[in-house]
Amino acid sequence: FRNHGAFHEDCVNIIMKDLIHLMNPKYIEVTGLFTPRGGISIYPYANYGRPGTKYEGIAEQRLMNRE
Repeated sequence: FRNHGAFHEDCVNIIMKDLIHLMNPKYIEVTGLFTPRGGISIYPYANYGRPGTKYEGIAEQRLMNRE
């Protein structure tokens, strides 16, 4: 994604969706650690819990308590 023309948040979501498609996980978290641009650091985060399982609730709880 070095030369990919998208927002950091979009890159993290694309990576997460690709991993979900490839691995079919119960739960997954993806955090982007990008080099600061213009002196501003950004670390976008995305998570997924398989719908209809306890992992769906875990994903929601982890997202709400993220700092």
